[in-house]
Amino acid sequence: MAPEPNAHPYYIVDVFAERKYAGNQLAVIPDADDLTGTEMQDIAREMHFSETTFVRSAAGSDRTFDFRIFTPEHEVPFAGHPTLGTAFVIREKIIQKPVDEIVLNCTAGKIPVAFSPGATGPEFLWMHQVPPEFYGPVDRGTMAEVLSIPEDSIDPWFPVEEVSTGLPFFIVPVTDRDAVKKAKINCKAYEALIATTRAKAIFFFCPEPYDRKNTFNARMFADALGIAEDPATGSACGCLAGYLARHRWSGNNPVDVRVEEGHEINRPSLLCCRAERHGDSIEVFVGGNVVMVAEGRLV
Repeated sequence: MAPEPNAHPYYIVDVFAERKYAGNQLAVIPDADDLTGTEMQDIAREMHFSETTFVRSAAGSDRTFDFRIFTPEHEVPFAGHPTLGTAFVIREKIIQKPVDEIVLNCTAGKIPVAFSPGATGPEFLWMHQVPPEFYGPVDRGTMAEVLSIPEDSIDPWFPVEEVSTGLPFFIVPVTDRDAVKKAKINCKAYEALIATTRAKAIFFFCPEPYDRKNTFNARMFADALGIAEDPATGSACGCLAGYLARHRWSGNNPVDVRVEEGHEINRPSLLCCRAERHGDSIEVFVGGNVVMVAEGRLV
C-alpha cells in the first residue's frame, strides 16, 4: 500500500552510544513544517522516548536548521542528545553528503555541531553549548532527602548548584557509586523543591566509574518532564562541565572528562565533556557517537 500523501518519515538513532541498542534513544521527524505544536507533542508522547525532535526548515547556504524538542510531557528549550542525534540525521538523510558542521536553532539559541573522524571507531559529534549560567547553591540536606540518600553521601567540598546551558539542572556531587546506585526520588520532597526553582531535573555524579577509562559515573532523574531516568543527558553534562570549570575541579586546567551514564537502566552511555574558562565566561563542548537504528513512516 502506498503511503498517505501527508505521511512523515521518521528515524530512530541511539546517541552517546558505543554500539547499537545502547545510549539514549531519539526519534527525529524531518519535514515537520506542517505539524502543529499539539501534533508534535502527541507524536512525542506516542514515541515515548526521553525526547523526539522535529526539523522545521530546509538547509540554507549556511547549513542551519530550525528544530523543536519535546519530551513525552513538555517542549523543552534545549537538550543534548536530541541536538547531536538530529544533526546526524540531517546530514545522513537531508544533506546526504559529508559536512564538517551543522548549526541547529532551538529556543536556547544556535548550537553548532561539528563532525570529527574517530581515531579508532565511529565518527564523533561535538556540540558547542551556550555558556553556562549559575543560579546559586541548594541545601545539601534538602537534596539528600529528595534523592533518599544520607546527607554525608553528598560531597562536602563542592556545592549542590542549579546550572543551565539552555536547560537548568541541579548538579549534585556524590561521594561514591554505591550512593548513586541506591538513589531514588522522594516524590514529596522533590515536588516541594522544584516548586521554587528553575531546575526540574537532577543530575548526580561520583568519581567512581564502572570503567576505569572514564572519569565519572552519573544518573539523571526528571519526573516533572516525564522522564523518570535518562540514559544519557548531554545538556546536563554541559552543565557539569561548566560546573567543574567554575569550581576548578581539575585546578586551573581545562576540563576534559568522560562521563558514563545509563548503566542502572541497561542503556550504557558515554559522554565526553570539555570546558575552559575565558575570563568570566566558560566555553562548553559535549560529544559522543550516534548510531542509526531504524526508520519508518508516520501514517
